[in-house]
Amino acid sequence: MLRTLTAGAAMLGALAVAAPAQAGPTPDEMMIIDVVNANGSGCPDESKAISVAKDNKAFTVTYAEYTAQVGPEATPLDFRKNCQLALDIKVPNGFTFAIATADYRGYANLQKGARAEQLASYYFQGYTQTTRSSHPLRGPMDDNWQRTDHVGIASMNWLKCGDRRVLNINTELRVNRGTSDSRKHTSFISMDSTDAAINTVYRLQWKKCS
Repeated sequence: MLRTLTAGAAMLGALAVAAPAQAGPTPDEMMIIDVVNANGSGCPDESKAISVAKDNKAFTVTYAEYTAQVGPEATPLDFRKNCQLALDIKVPNGFTFAIATADYRGYANLQKGARAEQLASYYFQGYTQTTRSSHPLRGPMDDNWQRTDHVGIASMNWLKCGDRRVLNINTELRVNRGTSDSRKHTSFISMDSTDAAINTVYRLQWKKCS
């Protein structure tokens, strides 16, 4: 199961791994990511971008219009936003990979009594195993937020060596007004910023195929 870490959570001891990480490809053996499909109310056309780190250890998804809200100016559907990414990741010969950690950052303004949630799931097309996470936030809050998902090596959702499958990453933001007065005040959570500088970083764990 996916292990999640929030600020102040005492879970670090449970995240220890039994085997050392294996060296990945060299920077010259670049991983290539193609977006097969990207849709959802949180990532409309041309509102997201994907880049790969030079050391092949991470890729970044940047969102520009990913905000869920409730309040006097919100529509009935604005309480939930989602983004479904389908990525064709071409890895160098002799290697496979899994999502090792995922960092999520954003901003939340929640009235007293309101609450929000950031969710994610990861799976390879055609595989039965799905890795899920959920991070709650509660008002009153008016600040940046960051959450990190950790996956132990023994429970990673590895792509089988030689397989070519689409990696699906589904994220979601939700806001619930709770006991707050949404007729007068707005509560929101976002995975974006005014300068589109808020990133979601997915770090990869490499494994050499035998």
